[in-house]
Amino acid sequence: MSHSSLTVHPVPSMGAEDVLVGPDGTVWTGTEDGAVWALDPASGSTRRIADTGGRPLGIELLPTGHLLVCDARRGLLDVDPESGAVEVLCDRIDGMPMRFCNNAAVAGDGTIWFSDSSRHYGVDRWKDDFVQDTRTGRLFRRDPDGTVTTVLDGLAFANGVAMAADESYVCVAETRGRTVVRLWLTGARAGERDLLVGDLPGYPDNISRGSDGLVWVTIASPVDGLVERLGGAPLALRKAITKIPEALQPKPRRTIRVQAYDDDGRCVHDLDIVAPAGSPGYHMVTGVREHHGRVWMGSLHEPAVAVHDLA
Repeated sequence: MSHSSLTVHPVPSMGAEDVLVGPDGTVWTGTEDGAVWALDPASGSTRRIADTGGRPLGIELLPTGHLLVCDARRGLLDVDPESGAVEVLCDRIDGMPMRFCNNAAVAGDGTIWFSDSSRHYGVDRWKDDFVQDTRTGRLFRRDPDGTVTTVLDGLAFANGVAMAADESYVCVAETRGRTVVRLWLTGARAGERDLLVGDLPGYPDNISRGSDGLVWVTIASPVDGLVERLGGAPLALRKAITKIPEALQPKPRRTIRVQAYDDDGRCVHDLDIVAPAGSPGYHMVTGVREHHGRVWMGSLHEPAVAVHDLA
């Protein structure tokens, strides 16, 4: 448990799901009302820079200086942080609309790797996919010329995406599988698939490569015994569970936890942070970004981003 500094920066809307830190220190996040916000960490002030008209989740930086936004409802978007202009880069795969565009990573040449969590359920029914364990998540590659290719299929709720510092591999978190799947891109192992890490202590959401070269992984909630037991249950039972009223469904335990892994899958950092006394109880970290010794976090369930100093 780490009791050291956690600073919470409010944003004007609910659900600051992911977090991105720009070269000048600007912090970006997207909220459930469709807004994309820029936060000045020094003053804590926020300004709305765009509206996607959907539900922005993962945010990355493109080589052009524009933002790449994974919008759960509208697909893969290019957002100009100056003008607020929004361009759709991809919203269909093989002619079929994407259900749940979630997270991405961008290579130096502009190639985009991005995830779609489910073929069956969108963001509003993410628990249905999670409990039913449909394993229909996918990872795609969008080349700079606009060509989109499916590179991995059958993932257990595909979520966060990150690339190695040397771009030798790309990895994608399987939330339901509690793993980070790795696909080798270069060298003798190119085309091979393995796990960067398996048997995580909870359910990973977004992942990202830090300025330290490590792959940072959010642990949105600890392992849920009921959910794990349901994994082996008949589909009819798993479907029935998702029809139970929300108030009676299992609740994720409140937690603030992120981990960082090196290229050998060794855990270098495991931050299990206690929310400061008197704070509104920041919890359920779904976005993480390490930037020069500071770890920024976003949350699907908070109207705020938070930052923890590693030092």
